[in-house]
Amino acid sequence: MLGGCSGRSPGRGTAVTEAKLGPEAREETWRRLGAETFDLVVIGGGVVGAGTALDAATRGLRVALVEARDLASGTSSRSSKLFHGGLRYLEQLEFGLVREALRERELMLTRIAPHLVKPVSFLYPLQHRLWERPYTAAGLFLYDTMGGARSVPGQKHLTRAGALRLVPALKRDALIGGIRYYDSQADDARHTMTVARTAAHYGAVVRTSTQVVGFLREADRISGVRVRDVEDGRETEVHANAVINCTGVWTDELQRLSGSRGRFRVRSSKGVHIVVPRDRIVSESGLILRTEKSVLFVIPWRNHWIVGTTDTDWNLDLAHPAATKNDIDYILEHVNAVLATPLTHDDIEGVYAGLRPLLAGESEETSKLSREHAVARVAPGLVAIAGGKYTTYRVMAADAVDAAAPDLPGRLQPSITDKVPLLGADGYHALVNQADHLAAQHGLHPYRVRHLLDRYGSLVHEVLALGDGKPELLRPIEHAPDYLGVEAVYAASHEGALHLEDVLARRTRISIEYPHRGVDCAEAVARMVADVLGWSEETVRHEVEVYTARVAAERDSQTQPSDEAAHERRSSAPEARARLTAPVG
Repeated sequence: MLGGCSGRSPGRGTAVTEAKLGPEAREETWRRLGAETFDLVVIGGGVVGAGTALDAATRGLRVALVEARDLASGTSSRSSKLFHGGLRYLEQLEFGLVREALRERELMLTRIAPHLVKPVSFLYPLQHRLWERPYTAAGLFLYDTMGGARSVPGQKHLTRAGALRLVPALKRDALIGGIRYYDSQADDARHTMTVARTAAHYGAVVRTSTQVVGFLREADRISGVRVRDVEDGRETEVHANAVINCTGVWTDELQRLSGSRGRFRVRSSKGVHIVVPRDRIVSESGLILRTEKSVLFVIPWRNHWIVGTTDTDWNLDLAHPAATKNDIDYILEHVNAVLATPLTHDDIEGVYAGLRPLLAGESEETSKLSREHAVARVAPGLVAIAGGKYTTYRVMAADAVDAAAPDLPGRLQPSITDKVPLLGADGYHALVNQADHLAAQHGLHPYRVRHLLDRYGSLVHEVLALGDGKPELLRPIEHAPDYLGVEAVYAASHEGALHLEDVLARRTRISIEYPHRGVDCAEAVARMVADVLGWSEETVRHEVEVYTARVAAERDSQTQPSDEAAHERRSSAPEARARLTAPVG
């Protein structure tokens, strides 16, 4: 069990609480929101909001986190799923950002989340003689050394023959050689959810489907928020010494709702990725390819490849950025330029689009905007943070809490999250060595247990315990055999999933990993979680209908030529959380 924290008591007089985000906890968290006065209220359940709640809780602050939709329902489930320094930022001379990100990568791999964050190999194909190899090698040397201690191998230079042995899928004339280097990757939605659960473990009140609909004021200062439960429509006031706006692309909207003038403006850049089967690209390594605008990654993802991303302005619905046919064609065109056997639209299993919250600058090109973050105390009692990149969420969170210090009583303890493992990290390495025994104990293949360990770490015992007396839950989900039934049930009982979409799109990644995108197993999964969530037969049918409509709208949008047309088709689908109102943070 993770240790406690000193300082102010985070809630009911105990420093460590249960991190079970199940439906039975919702009524208690609602009561606490209305009854207690918090040091901080954090708005936004993405990785920065979850990280801020964890940072505050482990400093001994009383903290509440509210999220209008689901944990990681926006940008934090739609990234390239990399913990990386950002090799391209070296060319933009953003050395401080790269150094900071590489330090965070090392912390994740070794201490904070070794069960969730794993090394991943990339080949950089060289196409120009004389200058390109020394130029790229110098950049990679900086990349290898800037992060301090290193848990991944350094760069390795390859001849054309060596590169083709590593990645046989490449055209022979697409390269003259290559350099292999390493970064790391994680399931972004699972990581974000685990950060939020760890915050709850240290006393934070974490509540999803809880929308901020107004701000409370005392004289000239913000003194809390008014929230609505979007599942049942109830409203309550949450009083706090300070509020932190961690809503990413919604930063400006929440700023307007607060009535305070913002210190910075956020622009939304759309990034689209496609997912294809692993056997469509024969390779032992990922790829990083230069494009005329930025870079394109081919990233190994279990039995698949993730290929992306695009980088274009988006000025439409922030909740549902839509991929267009042009976006998908752009990705296919650039990756097929180097593949001996080109990918086609028929190879695509999944597509997802996400928005990067970039700080608006002088450049009109989103690909050249800085990924540095900005934090400001925009009014007494209100802090906003925006920009940054997924990898540096922990640094951003610490800066946000520091910025709230003038509004907090007493002395603020320094951030300690660089020393706090996420739930599931403690004991993970020992369990990996015991995987065969654990598999035999539960009648599973050792490969299956290792897969579970890389998703849940030492929490795997909680997951498998749900199969006691219910052997059918220890079987693969029909039409989505990479996942067991217990994983769907655990998503609802422990991980805060309230809707079918939460389970299929974020707690698992069924929505992007199978050609049916979750439709074929939607009813079966809905019935698995129905008892946990108290669903009637009518609710089961409704959840399946809403999810099926979402997939149909996304498929339709992906055949459209423009953002406007794709947005119109995507926005036709009903919301799983029907009581949401604009603005949504």
